[in-house]
Amino acid sequence: MSGKKSRHLSGREKSSDRPVHHHTDLSVYPLTPDHWDDFEVLFGPRGACGGCWCMWWRLTSHEFREGAGTANRDKFRECIREPTPPGVLAYRGQVAVGWCAVAPREKYRRLASSRTLQPIDDTPVWAITCLYVAKGERRQGLTRRLIEAACDFAARFGAQEIEAYPRISSEKQSNPLAIYMGTEGSFVRAGFCVVAEPTPIRRIMRKRLSR
Repeated sequence: MSGKKSRHLSGREKSSDRPVHHHTDLSVYPLTPDHWDDFEVLFGPRGACGGCWCMWWRLTSHEFREGAGTANRDKFRECIREPTPPGVLAYRGQVAVGWCAVAPREKYRRLASSRTLQPIDDTPVWAITCLYVAKGERRQGLTRRLIEAACDFAARFGAQEIEAYPRISSEKQSNPLAIYMGTEGSFVRAGFCVVAEPTPIRRIMRKRLSR
């Protein structure tokens, strides 16, 4: 483990501070305040896209537009101080290379108002709403590993089922923003199954988690 992250974790016992996934080439951690600077570098000055800062699903349309940029960044930074971190951050060495937003579905206010992504039943679920991979790391299987780490993270916090909303699109698509919620193939490889087809290009997929 790199010296930087071992300093973050030394002397701590909270489950949110332990790595979710670790191999020689990749480590995945919950996004806690200790990892904020690395997350900010990964997202860059535009907050990944147009000042989003991963707040699109957490806000109403009006709130999102009003806060695009610095305000959204500051709101998301508040999220990482909550008892349950808002997702997981992947590292190669000491460099953050990928992000996956995952939280209880009720954290995402825009899902509640979506016409196409309404709950399909009363099952309490966690939801994966965003995947972001650094440009030089794309098309190398990192998305699947982020999804698997997000599942492990959710299970650690007691989730029994996890849900995703991928777009039907080629993983070789030139514009990654069109598939920021992932692709069906990535989730299939991570053990998800289609449970609903709300539109011709959108799927609702689920996976049963074991603690």
